[in-house]
Amino acid sequence: MGLHDPSSSSGGRSFFGGFWSAALRRKAIGIATDSVAGHGGGLVRHLGLFELILLGIGASIGAGIFVVTGTVARDAGPGVTISFALAGAACVLNALCYAELSSRFPAVVGGAYLYTYAAFNELMAFLVFTQLMLDYHIGAASIARSLASYFVSLLELLPFLKGHFPSWIGHGGIEFFGGIVSINILAPILLILLTVILCYGVKESSAANSFMTATKVVIVIVVIFAGAFEVDVSNWSPFAPNGFKAVITGATVVFFSYVGFDAVANSAEESKKPQRDLPIGILASLFVCAVLYIGVCLVITGMVPYKFLGEDAPLAEAFTAKGLKVVSVLISIGAVAGLATTLLVGLYVQSRLYLGLSRDGLLPSVFSKVHPLRHTPIHSQVWVGLVAGIMAGLFNVHQLSHILSVGTLTGYSVVSACVITLRWKDKVSSQVSGKCISAHCEGIICLVIIAFGGFLAGLCYRFSGSFIIIIFAVVMAILGAVAVQFRQGYADPPGFSCPGVPIVPVLSIFINIFLFAQLHEEAWYRFVIVSLISVGVYAIYGQYHANPVVSSEHSVVYHGVPSEAA
Repeated sequence: MGLHDPSSSSGGRSFFGGFWSAALRRKAIGIATDSVAGHGGGLVRHLGLFELILLGIGASIGAGIFVVTGTVARDAGPGVTISFALAGAACVLNALCYAELSSRFPAVVGGAYLYTYAAFNELMAFLVFTQLMLDYHIGAASIARSLASYFVSLLELLPFLKGHFPSWIGHGGIEFFGGIVSINILAPILLILLTVILCYGVKESSAANSFMTATKVVIVIVVIFAGAFEVDVSNWSPFAPNGFKAVITGATVVFFSYVGFDAVANSAEESKKPQRDLPIGILASLFVCAVLYIGVCLVITGMVPYKFLGEDAPLAEAFTAKGLKVVSVLISIGAVAGLATTLLVGLYVQSRLYLGLSRDGLLPSVFSKVHPLRHTPIHSQVWVGLVAGIMAGLFNVHQLSHILSVGTLTGYSVVSACVITLRWKDKVSSQVSGKCISAHCEGIICLVIIAFGGFLAGLCYRFSGSFIIIIFAVVMAILGAVAVQFRQGYADPPGFSCPGVPIVPVLSIFINIFLFAQLHEEAWYRFVIVSLISVGVYAIYGQYHANPVVSSEHSVVYHGVPSEAA
């Protein structure tokens, strides 16, 4: 079990002094058995490399490949292919950072939360968790509603069922109070089924995910090859009809179609050979997704002029227009399988995050209970399924889509910063002495400057601001990167090493925050409000119940892999 930082328990300390002391604690990761002792057993290592790759693909490829491709193509034209390529390249930077940290913390759940806890402090880790969790909860409910609609559409392909499903079962829902409440029955039922599968065991849920993911990948490949024979290359001209800015804007939209590879990092404690397989699983799943996205973009824009692509189901409509109704049916099946796997993996990741925080005392201990026979965190799994079920069954969560992705972008940015700061901690002798502040604080300030430069550049780009300000923001970020490069010392970590540190993580931070600036203003308000609420919850509960193994000022003890899994 972890121990409290002795300095945080001294008597007579003011509330704010105690809060600050607790908030700045960092987690030193001990041996694997420390994190599971006293919690009813641990998770079981059932996932091999193939299952991990399919886990990442299953989390990423959903409705995006069947819907977003056409939506963005209406603005970017055939240049949507470049949009997906640019977004994929940006995600590679994040994936490399995740790959390094998953290799360095290979035997415990937690993902971005765990990395932040070890690299920065307890409060920031809790903030990362809450922002990510809100994304996951809203996203799961929204995907469940979409899955219900696609599932009913698939059933209505049978003539005797067409038109017999009321809105409260699948499509939309019965609305009350001006649309704030929208009753849907099928979405919670589908969530219950997926939650039961996840509770039954990771081996069984992985098999279900692998089957559905393999099905949708095969369907996408069939779609690409079938559509290739219907391509008219004249439809690719002009390639970027609305200019390169539309292509860049499209990249900011389709970036989120790649989100999901981080699910592989959250399966660390259930991977057979985590130190080897997690980095490979993260990067391989991202590569497969990029290839499939680009292939679909080339086919769909080559089959139909971009101006005539539909917005709801562009891929299916394109094949229907060509008389290929059989392929359209396959696309509907692929859409259902894609949404189901995205939802399945999303619920899986949520439960593991709750498990990790509960083990550390930041959430009630009930979430850390692992079933002795099923070896799954049933309480956490049921909780996330319940939250998603209530939201999907009672509310039109699609209206909340504009406040999504805040947690993802901030989480990715913090993970990239973790790679840099943990490299500093590995080499104490390289710390640069300063007159006023420590080398560590100097480095953190530089990272903040880089992030601010990305946000300022993003704002100017979004609102067509002065080009001079954009140049100023970029120069500011470059100067921060130069300081991080030459004012700090770096050491190679054990396991997989992200290339080009600190430049690659710095680019990742800049791009993520640039994209953050493209989000709806309400998303920014949500970020501030959720952060304030999180600080309040931490102040009332978290700081008093947390039980980390506190690290020393300049060292981190890495989590070991059990010998039977090494």
